[in-house]
Parts: sequence; structure tokens; C-alpha cells
Amino acid sequence: MTAPSRRTLKAACERLAATDMALARAYEAIGVPVWRAHAPSYALLGELISHQQISLSAAAAIWSRVEAHLGDVTAAAMLDADPEAIRLCGMSRPKVAHLTSIAQAMVSGQLNLDRVCAAPLDEARAELLAVRGIGPWTAELFLLFAVGAPDAFPTGDVGLMEAHKRLGGYEPRLDSKAFTALGEDWRPYRGVAAHLLWGWLHVDRARDAAPGAR
Repeated sequence: MTAPSRRTLKAACERLAATDMALARAYEAIGVPVWRAHAPSYALLGELISHQQISLSAAAAIWSRVEAHLGDVTAAAMLDADPEAIRLCGMSRPKVAHLTSIAQAMVSGQLNLDRVCAAPLDEARAELLAVRGIGPWTAELFLLFAVGAPDAFPTGDVGLMEAHKRLGGYEPRLDSKAFTALGEDWRPYRGVAAHLLWGWLHVDRARDAAPGAR
């Protein structure tokens, strides 16, 4: 796993803050964000699949049950498992099918994560998206967390759109198309912008959850 250096992140944050008021407020509040670096693995892809379209707490609970059932979460372990047992961990049937498809692609060599991590960003993205079950949101998060690509960007991420709305005072919240278009102004550091927004949202939610919070 890799991540941009703190020096790179700081320079990117300063450039983004000069471009977008919401990002400037996030940077003022949290400083240089911690990059979410993870090892490139089947387990990471599986966890990302589990987080699609459900709350963070629900996804974490479901994925912990999958981990407990599989033990070592690998492509081979998934293919050896009973799909119904994985479904009973809380995964929907489509998500179980996606997990199986990704595992098959890795075992066959169609998807090679070492190759993805070493490839130019467009080639890495294309290899991921060629696998049934890996959509744009999952691919971009993998490129952020496992490859450390500073311009990978999960368009349509509700948490990012909500954080940007609250920081920028947008009413109503920008829709996915408008938010994606706005993100073009953040190139080549859209992934840094995402980390700024996630970092601010995490701090804001923790403050709201604290005893005596507003």
C-alpha cells in the first residue's frame, strides 16, 4: 500500500483551499488529512462491495461476520465458501455474486492487483472496471486506498456530497452530476479533496455524537 507524502498532501490542500471555499473550510478545520491507505487485496475489494448503498455501521457489522466465517479473506477462500452462508452473514444476493465474480477474476488472472498498482491510472481503472461486480465507485476507492492515486475520485459518494453541502452552505445538496462537474476544478487532486471532506465529516459526526453535543 502507498499514500502521497505529507508534503504532497499539504501542497495539494493549499491549492484546493484556494480553489473551493468548502475545501478551504475543511482544511482550516482539520489540517492535512490522514490518507486512508490499505493493502491491495481481495479483502479490500470485498469490504468495499459490502459498503455499497448501506450505512457504515451496518456494512461494518456485515463484513465482520463475513470475515469471521471465511477466516483468511482471500479470493480462493471465497470460491471455496458456500454462497448461501455468505448471504446469511447479511450480504445481498447481488453482492455475493459480485464477490464471487471478483474472486474468479483474481484466481484466473484476469484481475491482477500487483499489475493494477503498477499501471498508469487510466489502465488501472480499466482493468478494475472490466471485472463484473466492480463499478466506478468501488474502483475509485480501491485506487485511492490501495494505489494512493491523488486524483482518483468516487463520484456519487453521498458522504462527500453531504460534507461539501454543509461546508459550502449549499441548499439543496448538489446532485451527483453537478458534484462531479464541480470536482473537475480539483484536478489533479480530487482524491485529496475527497480525504479533506471525509476527514471533516468524521470530525463533525464525532462532535455531534459527543455527550452534551448541540
